[in-house]
Amino acid sequence: MSDLEARQLRYFVTVAEERHFGRAAERLGMAQPPLSRAIRDLERQLGVQLLIRTTRQVALTPAGETLLADAKVALDAISAAQRRARRAGQETPALRLALKADYDGGLLPPILEAYDVMPVELLLGGRGEQVPALRDGRADVALIPALGDEDGLDSELLLTGPSMVALPAADSLAARTTIRLADLAGRRLPDGSPAERALMVGNRRPLDLAQIFNLVEVGTAVWFLPEWVARRYSRPGTAFRPVPELEPVTLKVAWPAESRSPAVAAFVRVARQIAEAPEKQLLRR
Repeated sequence: MSDLEARQLRYFVTVAEERHFGRAAERLGMAQPPLSRAIRDLERQLGVQLLIRTTRQVALTPAGETLLADAKVALDAISAAQRRARRAGQETPALRLALKADYDGGLLPPILEAYDVMPVELLLGGRGEQVPALRDGRADVALIPALGDEDGLDSELLLTGPSMVALPAADSLAARTTIRLADLAGRRLPDGSPAERALMVGNRRPLDLAQIFNLVEVGTAVWFLPEWVARRYSRPGTAFRPVPELEPVTLKVAWPAESRSPAVAAFVRVARQIAEAPEKQLLRR
């Protein structure tokens, strides 16, 4: 059996996702007959039926389901390799660092100051966008919270700190040293979800920081945040109190497990050294 080509996998994945040859052909920008022939050729090449065809749609066979999952991984890996190769071949290579704008634990400035291997380009995004950027090759390394899915990635813990709640400074709860979730009954998070159910619904952030703090200060919402964000954005109209029931917030440095880049290894080493500096020990406890 000859090796599969990326083009064949891309055709198959598109048909499998659309469950329709016509829509798949339109999405691929090609006519339907050559697409149908390509899928039949792929089935002959593999010696298995991948699709069950009807007049209205197509369905995946067990072999098709298996190939779909593996083909997506393979195509993502090819795209990532292409991106990394193009960046490595640039006249002035740069290390691409993915992170949330306010999720660096105060480590980013000293890391960038100490890291002198090559220029660092920041890839800023929302929560949860950093791991996909590592996997698809848009980023070489990332600063992220604790990973839920670490497949294909390596990581090292940099910081751990308590979760805080932001309240109006005039709120009666601000007089307390700690806050329980039950104390927040009836309060809302910026996205409108109940604050006391934070353990179940999480803490999404659809607005920017300025909007969130404005909502907090006028008493419209409360907000859960890492201690290091509270330290950075101290405001006279806002009180920050720890919420022991919530899991501690972590900051990790992560990178693709297959990476053999000396520049990535040097960045991880610098990040670890900065995080272990004496002035950061309070956050590590």
